[in-house]
Amino acid sequence: MIKKICDKYNRVYTKALQIKLYGVTDKQICETVVNELKMPISTYEFERQLGDLAEKLLPSAPLQKGAERLLTHLHDYKIPIALATNSTEQAVRLHATARPKLFGLFHHKVSVTDPEVFHGKPKPDIYLVAASRFPDKPKPKQCLVFEDSAVGVTSAIEAGMQVVMIPDTRLDREHTRHATIVIQSLMDFQPELFGLPPFDDTPRRYSRIDDNSS
Repeated sequence: MIKKICDKYNRVYTKALQIKLYGVTDKQICETVVNELKMPISTYEFERQLGDLAEKLLPSAPLQKGAERLLTHLHDYKIPIALATNSTEQAVRLHATARPKLFGLFHHKVSVTDPEVFHGKPKPDIYLVAASRFPDKPKPKQCLVFEDSAVGVTSAIEAGMQVVMIPDTRLDREHTRHATIVIQSLMDFQPELFGLPPFDDTPRRYSRIDDNSS
């Protein structure tokens, strides 16, 4: 979507700039792109156009491979799950409207525009607010986060949580080293490594990994 707007004004949204902005808030993206690429429009106008495109394109955006399998599995085993995102409430609503059944699996959703979130990722606010809204008020170390950006990993680590990272292919390996574990796809995730019920299709030889943990 950002590239589409940049192309319209004959500006190049470079790979380096994409990587720099991966995972940050929409507001930060708009401000940075307008300033660094010397766009002939204001940040407000860029943000408006991005919002219009989001309304058209976000509902059909593809899910990460394995996301539905993981969310359904955790929900079936009554593991509380929440969405904590640097996206705006409007963007979350667009996704939820397109996939009501899937987004209904979340106990709650926290966006960067939530009134209790004072700073977006990489600050820890979003994850701490999300954890506080579970009924049992888990401690940060009891929470497991799934992230695909370095900004998100930093946020979760700052919140004191464990992080499974599924890095975007554009990211340099240097940006993945702080995660608890790095996997190439959610299909590779093994819940039992974190004390969670294994997938029903997991071979039995993996199901005892948690037996010796303390």
